[in-house]
Amino acid sequence: MSLTDMTVKAFTEKLGSNAPAPGGGSAAALSGALGAALVSMVCNLTLGKPKYSEHEPLVKETLARSDKLITELLDAIQKDTDAFDSVMAAFGMPKETDEEKAARAEAVQEAYKTAVASPETVAEHCLTVIKLAESLLGKSNVNAASDLAVGTTQAHAGLKGALANVRINLPSIKDAEYVAEKKTWAERLEKEAAVLLQTVEKDVADLVE
Repeated sequence: MSLTDMTVKAFTEKLGSNAPAPGGGSAAALSGALGAALVSMVCNLTLGKPKYSEHEPLVKETLARSDKLITELLDAIQKDTDAFDSVMAAFGMPKETDEEKAARAEAVQEAYKTAVASPETVAEHCLTVIKLAESLLGKSNVNAASDLAVGTTQAHAGLKGALANVRINLPSIKDAEYVAEKKTWAERLEKEAAVLLQTVEKDVADLVE
């Protein structure tokens, strides 16, 4: 059964078991999907309200994008586990001859890059969710402001978790240029997300003061 077809209870039980996967990467993807879902919720609670009619084009566009991100992030829950499995499969390759050892070493490196690509995509998607949430500030249903804040926080947690999974795999990759590029990318993404999160949190906090 696909991880996304499980009940919430079954998924959390599997996540909490001694099975190596699903793990943090899948949890990060789920967190991002929940964030995107809350952004969609805020959009749906805004559309049709006369008070926000001037922002309807933005809200409709945001809803279409957040709905798409929900699907992509849910798909990533399984993809992250599949990426982990590919690393394990590569390590399980035969290594008796020099030829086998070389093939195994190459497969391991490629598998680690796949294991980086999965959370890398999740992190990018989560940043987009945060940007969408920030774009709705002052242009969406004020009664759902806390939901927007929670969605942003969920997406930020997903981004941080995804970056942790990127970084944990980098020391195993021998391509120095590739590793340096991913480290720079991760730092940039993290800083940008932190600023956006602070903006959303401050805006929502100001509403209740």
